[in-house]
Order: sequence, then structure tokens, then C-alpha cells
Amino acid sequence: MLRGLTTVNYWADDLAAATKWYAELLGVDPYFERPGNGLPAAYIEFRIGDYQHELGLIDSRYQPGGQEAGPGGVVVYWHVDDVPAALERLLSMGAKEHEAPADRGKGFITASVVDPFGNILGIMYNPHYLEVLATTTAA
Repeated sequence: MLRGLTTVNYWADDLAAATKWYAELLGVDPYFERPGNGLPAAYIEFRIGDYQHELGLIDSRYQPGGQEAGPGGVVVYWHVDDVPAALERLLSMGAKEHEAPADRGKGFITASVVDPFGNILGIMYNPHYLEVLATTTAA
């Protein structure tokens, strides 16, 4: 039923600032922008990583009713090659530690931050990710 990650969306009160922050973090500019209701942009999307997953930034004015502002709910972990180095970079860019690095056993290491816009961003060294990647690039 669930065939793979397609898009992860984060909310931002200041979409322009969030776009700039994520472009700096990711080292790429967004590839898609959608205006909305008189706003210069309501939705920004980046394609990133080995599988070109989509990271979307949405103006908070479009957030569904009943959701509270601030971190909560779900943590999506993105594979990184070096959790301490990635965490250090995120903190240097103004993110706040949400979860300190944790060894989950068998080579799995996780950590998470809250970005400057209130979203939880998980990072993980995941040996399984690398095994799957190796099978897709071996052909």
C-alpha cells in the first residue's frame, strides 16, 4: 500500500525566509513554486537526495485547521553520512536541538532539530538506506 516517500511538507510563517534557509542547507534552489491568493508564493518545493525526494515548504496560512503551531506529531528522518557533522551544521544555522544523537543499535544513529520555523527535522545514519541505494546504483 505505501510504496515510498513522495513529499514531506513543512509549514513556515515566513516562507521567503524558510526558502532561503533550506536552499542554503540543501545547497540547491527550489525547482517549483506555486503562488496563492495574492501571495508571491504559497508553496515551494525542492528535490533532494539520492532518490530526488520532495521537500515542500508551505505558507502557514494554508495549514489545516485544528493544528497547533510548533513541533509535534511526526519526525521524518533524512539519511546523512555523518550525524554529528550534520547536527553541528544545523545548529550553526539556527536550528535548536530536539533530540540529541542516539545510537539505536546495529549502526543506526538518529538526532533531530527544530528548524527556525518550528518544524522537526530528523537526521539519521541508516545502514539499510545505503544497502538499498547500492542495489539501485549497481546496475
